[in-house]
Amino acid sequence: MKTIVHSSASRGLANHGWLKSRHTFSFAGYHNPERVHFGALRVLNDDQVAGGQGFGTHPHDNMEIVSIPLQGDLAHQDSTGRSEVIREGDVQIMSAGTGIRHSEFNYNKDEEVHFLQIWVFPKERNIAPRYEQKSYSAEDRVNKFQTVVSPEGGDAVWINQDAFFSLANLDAGVKLNYEVKKPGNGVYVFVLNGELNAAGESLDTRDAVAITEAESFEIKAKSYAEVLVIEVPMEF
Repeated sequence: MKTIVHSSASRGLANHGWLKSRHTFSFAGYHNPERVHFGALRVLNDDQVAGGQGFGTHPHDNMEIVSIPLQGDLAHQDSTGRSEVIREGDVQIMSAGTGIRHSEFNYNKDEEVHFLQIWVFPKERNIAPRYEQKSYSAEDRVNKFQTVVSPEGGDAVWINQDAFFSLANLDAGVKLNYEVKKPGNGVYVFVLNGELNAAGESLDTRDAVAITEAESFEIKAKSYAEVLVIEVPMEF
């Protein structure tokens, strides 16, 4: 098993006033040649958007784009005519495929929205653009993994890649064993809140560890902790 720790402070920072964004991987004006992607995981942006502000209409193609609100509500519109509000507890995925244009704005005028935007390289290129959104209860991830993104669909939103996203909220002292779902995949463990140990590495809020060449590993919460686990192919 190999591990690489990415501390919260090592991420890129973009501060546009209305938008504060932390970039785990190279993005826009932030470029780190050692942090371009982790396997098929291309972008992990930690965004805070001021009330009523947002990203105007812009294009994407051949990318799987996942949005996870952590606080507040996000308004989405796209060129298929879809108009949605993505709220805390929701997970949204958009397969850009052959091409789609969309906008994202803070739905509320008087409070910030805080969300993760995650890009994954697709398994199949040039598919028809698609959109899916589901709501998840935090109670269903207390001291266990809750799979919210999967190529198998089901209770999870479907992704055009052999990738799996899981959330867990852990009480202090709780241990979980993560089993890699597809041989050869790597796993990126991102701590949303709290302190934990993952694959032998100590992590604090917004720290992460990239894990490769493992069939399984242990996560142990040092305090109450919330974690996002992203499993992706290393070759695609």
